[in-house]
Amino acid sequence: MLTACFILNRITLKDNEKTPYELWKRRSPNLRILKVWGCLAKVLIPDPKRKKIGPKTIDAVFLGYAKNSSANRFLVINSEVKEVANNTIMEARDATFFEDIFPYKTRISKEVQISEKPSSSTTIENLESQELRRSKRARVEKNFGDDFYTFLVEGDPTTYKEAVMSVDAPFWKEAINDEFQSIIQNNTWMLTNLPAGNKAIGCKWVFRKKLKPDGSIDKYKARLVAKGFTQKKGIDYFDTYSPVSRITTIRTLIALASVHNLVIHQMDVKTAFLNGDLDEEIYMEQPEGFIVKGQEHKVCKLVKSLYGLKQAPKQWHEKFDKVILDYDFKFNGHDKCVYYKENNGEHVILCLYVDDILIFGTNLEIVNDVKSYLSRNFDMKDMGEAHVILGMKIEKTTQGISLSQSSTIEKMLKKFNYFECKPTPTPYDPNVHLKKNQGEPFSQLKYSQMIGSLLYIANKTRPDIAYAVGRLSRYTHNPSKEHWNALERVFKYLRGTIDYSLCYKGFPNVVEGYSDANWITDNEEVKSTSGYIFLLGGAAISWGSKKQTIISRSTMESELIALDTTCTEAEWIKSLLMDMPMVEKPLPALSIHCDCKATIDLVKQSHTNRKMNRHIHVRYKSMKSLLSKNIVSLEYVKSENNIADQLTKGLSRSRVLEMSRGMGLSP
Repeated sequence: MLTACFILNRITLKDNEKTPYELWKRRSPNLRILKVWGCLAKVLIPDPKRKKIGPKTIDAVFLGYAKNSSANRFLVINSEVKEVANNTIMEARDATFFEDIFPYKTRISKEVQISEKPSSSTTIENLESQELRRSKRARVEKNFGDDFYTFLVEGDPTTYKEAVMSVDAPFWKEAINDEFQSIIQNNTWMLTNLPAGNKAIGCKWVFRKKLKPDGSIDKYKARLVAKGFTQKKGIDYFDTYSPVSRITTIRTLIALASVHNLVIHQMDVKTAFLNGDLDEEIYMEQPEGFIVKGQEHKVCKLVKSLYGLKQAPKQWHEKFDKVILDYDFKFNGHDKCVYYKENNGEHVILCLYVDDILIFGTNLEIVNDVKSYLSRNFDMKDMGEAHVILGMKIEKTTQGISLSQSSTIEKMLKKFNYFECKPTPTPYDPNVHLKKNQGEPFSQLKYSQMIGSLLYIANKTRPDIAYAVGRLSRYTHNPSKEHWNALERVFKYLRGTIDYSLCYKGFPNVVEGYSDANWITDNEEVKSTSGYIFLLGGAAISWGSKKQTIISRSTMESELIALDTTCTEAEWIKSLLMDMPMVEKPLPALSIHCDCKATIDLVKQSHTNRKMNRHIHVRYKSMKSLLSKNIVSLEYVKSENNIADQLTKGLSRSRVLEMSRGMGLSP
């Protein structure tokens, strides 16, 4: 209907030979934008959804023209981007059209036979009048073809009018009213006249259907979003930075909970970004559907932040920071999202991750007191005992606290069809020497998707696959068949170790670190790989496996570079623990184990005559400083006992099992 009206408004009228568009706009229409309806189009993926590595366009069918913008409407028929589903309608400006290709061109059913007969030359005058008879031919059901079903596809509404006029209008109206009531109750804005010289930013309603696992609709969600992309820096906003807690911090807190037998509870902040107070003077147009009668000329002066504003995350964190500090909490100087409080010998620690809150306390009473305070200041959802945070399952057992991603791994294996595969005992074959692919890439998109899924797991709960995933990620831009075989090996290893979890047993109650590096292993890799891991309470709290940025000239130099990275992480961990109330002070130096005596001796000796390049000398001086301040201490460990060994190279089956146990991983 939209397309028909669009075209009719650009067809000349018989009366004055002008188009309705000319009569209304007083200018000639641009006919070059007209395209053949139903043709194939390659639609450019929008910037927020377009990845550096991956597809740049989506296959779609041209449906017509957008109502309220200069964009076109498309039916998505082949999307390799998870954010854009097939059989949904999208609007976009950038597209390449193939007007001679019609993906849904009507196909005539095979049952219908069309026969051509020569036309009769008999004139009408010679035909005798005959009584009409009923046809005896069997009626064939009309075949409208695939084009007909284009009209039956209905995605999420893109505008307010679409939502309130759709078949699901009652559900969308309920969702809209709920969102608007939350905004009004929060005193988000006040109506006022727009001051001279100011410009009001726009806003729009965003609609999404939340689906159940079986594909049925679970909930209709509506959210009012400010058009933050129209904000001007220095006028509408200044700073946008908002701190986020490190995953290492969360693991460290869970390890401390196992050491000190802490209670762990969780809360969720509803509509968190609506709580922030604005410092800037921002005016916004009244939202569609809620324009106040008699005050249509007025605008909304925003008092509190709104989703879509550039500074919304920052303002929310500042609001939470003020509220929690007013309750005698103190913030951790090395993670701005961690707060702690002491009260009559009892301790409580709070960790904020955007709108998720973990509360650690020495008893349930002090935890409930904090929860009551938060509920009085924000619209909170009490989750009770913590069970899941950032996709990680938290489970208390008789042996301590376990942290796992078994369900996430299972979903990943099923997604990429490796759930029924035969498991392998190691994530990386030590006999394989991978090289850059000089030919065409082999399934590059799927390869990068699988690497991304593995990184999500390796960075959270599975240090045993960190080296394998890090090494394979170096070939994401141009993978070969050999890279694919190595990647599949990681999936097969995860299938056999799907139930592995980090088990914090509460002992030992001090942090221990391990550092390692592998020097040049083949002609392809001229840079070494650094690996480190820190343990607390019997399991890993921090680890890393990374290719070094400089070329080392010897094993000693590569170990020195790796040790510098390890010492830097150790300094941060010790500083984090210094602000934890239940940790005994003063903290002893963090012990770091290294399997290279030459490196340890070099750092420990009072002076050296060894010639060093500048980049090596800076690292050397940094470690000397940490040693002199008693922040770290260096200890020698045999290579077979160095847990960081698995973070630098592929190992045998027995070594993988031994190192995984040393990391605190167990089924």
